[in-house]
Amino acid sequence: MRAHPEDVPLTDAPAATPAATEAILLVGGKGTRLRPLTVHTPKPMVPAAGVPFLTHQLARARAAGIEHIVLATSYLAEVFEPHFGDGSALGLHLEYVTETDPLGTGGAIRNVAHRLHSAPGDPVLVFNGDILTGLDIRALVATHRRARADISLHLTKVPDPRAFGLVPTDDDGRVTAFLEKPQTPEEIVTDQINAGAYVFTRSVIDEIPAGRPVSVERETFPDLLAAGAHLQGMVDSTYWLDLGTPQAFVRGSADLVLGRAPSPAVPGRCGERLVLPGADVAEDAKLSGGTSVAAGAVIGSGARIDGSAILSGAWIESGAVVKNSLVGAGARVGSRTVLDGVVVGDGAHIGPDNELLDGVRVWCGARIEQGAIRFSSDA
Repeated sequence: MRAHPEDVPLTDAPAATPAATEAILLVGGKGTRLRPLTVHTPKPMVPAAGVPFLTHQLARARAAGIEHIVLATSYLAEVFEPHFGDGSALGLHLEYVTETDPLGTGGAIRNVAHRLHSAPGDPVLVFNGDILTGLDIRALVATHRRARADISLHLTKVPDPRAFGLVPTDDDGRVTAFLEKPQTPEEIVTDQINAGAYVFTRSVIDEIPAGRPVSVERETFPDLLAAGAHLQGMVDSTYWLDLGTPQAFVRGSADLVLGRAPSPAVPGRCGERLVLPGADVAEDAKLSGGTSVAAGAVIGSGARIDGSAILSGAWIESGAVVKNSLVGAGARVGSRTVLDGVVVGDGAHIGPDNELLDGVRVWCGARIEQGAIRFSSDA
């Protein structure tokens, strides 16, 4: 690939340079870290703030001027199209391409390239299906155009970058290296990490090897950099959260309800609670902290729900306390039971007078009898 000259200034690109109108959305992961949420549902389809999380990403892309999105699907691929159809309800044109074998991030991007309509020099937005962010998408595209880059990356700053790949840049924002998960102080040369959203020049996508697994993070980006390609970074430190764990997902849902994380797809006014039509909430129940209650869910008398997501058909019985937790579809939480930092799988039944804390995961369909589990003494 021909690299861009080093002396190209970061000036405005010609006015005729097109804005991005196409995107690839990577939604094929199995979401193993999110189980049991993803036993029956792919992670982009798990409800956050009342709607499948993917709805928030699609709506934000549309608000930024994207018109055509190709979804790269794999795990439980059959659930996406029946829900979103051709995308017209969101003002989008959606297409779906399913991997028969896992191809990694780069392989998935290359696998759907034949559905793009962009010219070789056009920008194409690519983003991961498990990132909740307030990224200014238009600004990332504008940075890409201005820099005349091959690929531009959204970068964000984190207090502890050891769990992430570092992406240092020079004074002009040009990427200088990709450093995988540093551990020692000497290895931590920046607090900038890859935030999971990119703009590719269309022709660069065609250079990704086809028909085999490829990681953009470990292969495509480092190889392009070594070949002299222009990779540009844009630091945007607005809201950013990787929803890869149940605790993070619950937090993200609550932040959407509270308005901390921006989304035009929240089905109601932002605030302490979001109760969807068809939910049954007792008058003396207390909902706070960005709690969402889906249609068909029942919240009993005196229940207290804080910062939690109660999915469709779930039943929280009288006097139960649910904090920072997710209760799956059709699950039941018994009277006086306390959940704090817990995920309850679809159809599970937790009897009265239990106490589950700190990261407990109750599997789909499991049954816990009355008073069977407690972390504190029985008063």
